[in-house]
Amino acid sequence: MNTDASTTPRALATEAVHAGREDLAALGVHSVPLDLSTTYPSYDSRAEAARIDAFAATGARPEGPPVYARLDNPTTARFEDGLARLEGAESAVAFASGMAALSAVLLARASAGLRHVVAVRPLYGCSDHLLNAGLLGTEVTFVEPDGIADAIRPDTGLVMVETPANPTLAEVDIRAVARSCGQVPLLVDNTFATPVLQRPQEQGAAIVLHSATKYLGGHGDVLGGVVACDEEFARTLRQVRFATGGVLHPLAGYLLLRGLSTLPVRMRAQSATAAELARRLAADPRVARVHYPKLGGAMVAFEVYGDPHAVIAGVRLITPAVSLGSVDSLIQHPASISHRIVAEGDRRSAGVGDRLLRMSAGLEDVEDLWRDLCEALSAAGAARPVSLPAPAPAHLPAHGRDAVARPQRSAAR
Repeated sequence: MNTDASTTPRALATEAVHAGREDLAALGVHSVPLDLSTTYPSYDSRAEAARIDAFAATGARPEGPPVYARLDNPTTARFEDGLARLEGAESAVAFASGMAALSAVLLARASAGLRHVVAVRPLYGCSDHLLNAGLLGTEVTFVEPDGIADAIRPDTGLVMVETPANPTLAEVDIRAVARSCGQVPLLVDNTFATPVLQRPQEQGAAIVLHSATKYLGGHGDVLGGVVACDEEFARTLRQVRFATGGVLHPLAGYLLLRGLSTLPVRMRAQSATAAELARRLAADPRVARVHYPKLGGAMVAFEVYGDPHAVIAGVRLITPAVSLGSVDSLIQHPASISHRIVAEGDRRSAGVGDRLLRMSAGLEDVEDLWRDLCEALSAAGAARPVSLPAPAPAHLPAHGRDAVARPQRSAAR
């Protein structure tokens, strides 16, 4: 598939619609073909042997027809090409889930004898657990951003940050962190921001991780993960994926590519709603503190004076469920669900307290969402004590409700 359709720089919204699809007209179709084959016939076994040997040696995508679905799939490859273009990366490799993607990165670095990871909390709870439990033979040192350089060792294979972080929406300066990493690759989990809000490789990151289940899919009906990186590391990831079997199903690849086409529009609308909800929550006497990133985005976290579990039980329009990034709004209690697997002391030190709630703003009308939140907060009881100061206002983007900055693009890949 020819993805180098133009040397003229194109806006992110245009890339989102066309990346991974440039050859469709030449194929005589308008919609992306869905290839569900698990295997592909070939009467030339010598040629097949040569292609398999080439993949084993290099990890490059096989030229010519596909060989076997665990090695490569045409539909999934289109999603990979599209995401790479949006992130401004050379390549992308898709996996069955975000955790499968992170596991592949850790295994790829461990295969080079680099098992030590330096990480900044908070991270998504399962990412934290995977690093800290040593399930893949990794050893992790958790530090503050200014402690990264001192924590790096000869066997450090990766520095990992998530910004905005799950669930506190804390942000780190990617450029500053990248400088602290020296020659160690920096992995940025960009799930919350998406390439609509930030492109970490432009700020010095070597590897960008997404739980594609979230905003890239955007409809709560597909599970997937993807890593954007240079082609050299992508080749190693493809070999890990082939060996471990953490492949993305082609139907998921199809849905994720479709999700990319509306990603900028969804993020603009959902971010505007989230910013407005953050503003109202910051002024509400039932709310102790609001977390909203300066970067903007569609996630809001807030701490309540009353019972957070009563808020979860009290919503009717908003769905009380784990996950995020869907067209409908979701709310959950991180200490009970997404970060339950993290030790209580580590949760608390990372800012994940028992009264913290995390909300993913969807595409509903903001007045309907606010009415639902108000009723749930009333059910939770308790308001700000008179003797306490009002909570600090949320970090609203300088550009107000248009809470999405369009990244600058170089020539289209």
